[in-house]
Order: sequence, then C-alpha cells, then structure tokens
Amino acid sequence: MSIEQWESKQNAVLVKSFAFAVRMLKLNKHLRLTQQEYIISKQLIRCGTSIGANIEEAVGAISKADFSAKISIAYKEARETSYWLRLLYEAEYLDEKLFRSLHDDCQTLCRILFSILRTTGRA
Repeated sequence: MSIEQWESKQNAVLVKSFAFAVRMLKLNKHLRLTQQEYIISKQLIRCGTSIGANIEEAVGAISKADFSAKISIAYKEARETSYWLRLLYEAEYLDEKLFRSLHDDCQTLCRILFSILRTTGRA
C-alpha cells in the first residue's frame, strides 16, 4: 500500500468513525426518550464512540506496535457495536430501516479496520 493510499484510507476511517459516533449519540438519545431503554444504549454509546477515539489515538501512535494495538481495539469495539445493534433490532427497539442503516455503517468500519490490521500484519 502506498503512502497516498494509506492517507486516503486513514482520512476515510477518521471521517466515518466520527460520523458514526455522532449517530450513536443520536441513537442513544432516541432510545432513552422514545423507548425508555437505558442499559443497552449505555453499552452501545460506550463502544460506538470508542471506535473513533481509538482511531484518533492510533493516528498519534508512537510506534507501529502502538498503532496496531489501537486499531485492533477500534476493530473490537466496532464488532461489539454490531452485536448491540443486532440485539436492539431483534428485541424490537429499532425498526428495520434504522437498523440496516446503522449496521451497514458499522460493518463498513469493521471492514476498513480489518483491512488496516491486515496491512500491519496483525490480522
């Protein structure tokens, strides 16, 4: 992978993870106000916003190992977010349209992060 390709992928994952975190905050608000669901939404906000935070930390990493570790954590948080979204959908807290939109975004982040891990030799 060239430097230009990496920078392009890095910028994409930063932008996507930030936008996803905003969506998680809005979903949390929606779940609390309309569904009165507090427990799972807390888990979801923790892991859903942690994805971008760990990517930001990876960008400021002091070594390749540090970078890989932070990307690995971001990937795991994205996987956990996918779990909570599926659970909320199956429990009928989310309608299909909202679930598909959020879950598709989450899966996109998972694919990008796994691709980054593969290029660093950690996957």
